[in-house]
Amino acid sequence: SRPRFGKFCRQTFFSDTSCVTIAHMLRELHTELGIPANYGEDGSRPEFTEAADLVEVGPNLVGRMQRLTPQTAREWAAMQSAAADEGVTLLIVSGFRSIDYQARLIRKKINAGQSVSEILAVNAAPGHSEHHTGRAIDIATPGSRPLTEEFEDSAAFRWLQKNAAEYGFSMSYPRNNQAGFVYEPWHWARKD
Repeated sequence: SRPRFGKFCRQTFFSDTSCVTIAHMLRELHTELGIPANYGEDGSRPEFTEAADLVEVGPNLVGRMQRLTPQTAREWAAMQSAAADEGVTLLIVSGFRSIDYQARLIRKKINAGQSVSEILAVNAAPGHSEHHTGRAIDIATPGSRPLTEEFEDSAAFRWLQKNAAEYGFSMSYPRNNQAGFVYEPWHWARKD
């Protein structure tokens, strides 16, 4: 069987000791959060490393500054502009998320009474979120509640389906996706 969190070590410039430390930290974090020890072992939920080079792309709906990789930021800005030219507003809800931030999201939901299995159907475990890459964006539009399936009924969703690929974006979690996440019509990412 392949070593858990091996991708973290292969994609870093750290010593072997640092790689072991990252993998160990993630295992401890998963244990603390009650995430099953075999989470992601079947390959359906890949591991993602944190992007190191990020740029600010503006605040989200609640005023929190969002960051993306430089190439993703350029393509996001171009895509937003092209959509606006056609009367469609694309808003960023969430861009880059660190492993620590992903863990805080999960802790907050646990403290609110959600079960770990409910949370993991919607949120990836730390180390497994596409948002770590700085290439994933949760998108909203006026008139549609953010992060809900109703986004698929919006002009923004129809515009993205038709045009997002021109900017390198695709919807990561369609219905019945391989990762087993709920359908997320709002979650789009650039695939490098």
